[in-house]
Amino acid sequence: MGGSEPVTPSGGRSTILITGAAGNLGSTFARHLLASWQPMRLMVHRTLLPPDLQGAENVTLVGADLARSETLVQAVANVDVVVHFAGVLFAPRPERFLPETNTRWFANLLRACLDAKVKRVVLISFPHVEGPTTAAHPATGRLDREPISVHARTRLAEERLLLERTRGTSTTPVVLRLGMVYGRGILMIEAARWLARHRLLAIWQEPTWIHLISTPDFLRVTAAAALMPDVQGIYHVGDERPVTLQHFLDEACRLWGVPRPRRLPLWMIYKAAELCELFALVFRTPAPLTKDFITIGRVSYYGDTTRTRADLLPDLVHPTFEHGLKILQ
Repeated sequence: MGGSEPVTPSGGRSTILITGAAGNLGSTFARHLLASWQPMRLMVHRTLLPPDLQGAENVTLVGADLARSETLVQAVANVDVVVHFAGVLFAPRPERFLPETNTRWFANLLRACLDAKVKRVVLISFPHVEGPTTAAHPATGRLDREPISVHARTRLAEERLLLERTRGTSTTPVVLRLGMVYGRGILMIEAARWLARHRLLAIWQEPTWIHLISTPDFLRVTAAAALMPDVQGIYHVGDERPVTLQHFLDEACRLWGVPRPRRLPLWMIYKAAELCELFALVFRTPAPLTKDFITIGRVSYYGDTTRTRADLLPDLVHPTFEHGLKILQ
């Protein structure tokens, strides 16, 4: 966007509602928009906003519960764009709650957006919804796949809802299928760093190909998806070169000055996830590792970024992982 005034769907300065604004990616995106003086409405439920966002002049705080449709009416009123990050992570037995927290909660939000005639809804998704893909056979925006993980199946259901229910309305649907976001402060990266420093980081032996996107490029492309004109449909977001998850973790650990992850049999990693979920169920704690995380994590993925380069982000700050590795420091 080159630092110029953002072009908005309404032809002026739009108001952006960010759901999940207290979460990791949501708050990171909101922080990115602070300096532009973009009017933002940040939606929270139980978790408080980070202090630097609470007092910002271009931020309005709104409390709402995606499970209760009546609380969403005020949240979306007079909003131009909704960027949807909200969800539930790190809880045991995701197969029990994700159909509710992903699909039904998003249906509530979408209904409120359509009633309020919100101009654009941006759904943050991921390429796993198309199942296993590679650079030779990339994800292309298909909606007819049957992914194996609950996370991917329920997110695909959200995508279908968005594209079907906005058809013939004044609301433009945008789906951002993000590759793995990496950079300092990103939750999954910091979790890997902590585990590595405590000699607890492990990975399965079979190579898993992944598509990365650096934090600066994630922020730029998400802002473009929210604010640029003539944006619609599914966009795959990633850099120019696939790497394996094993290589990514090895290089990160080398940069952090810690041993590389242990290679373990897959059954051992699933057993660790099972025990983690059992502990969380018994003691009512978060579950940082679940069996479904392993299932989705083992799927190789790579998206065709042609539309993204044409409509949203022609150039990348970090076109490859080798170029962006330093931001993990």
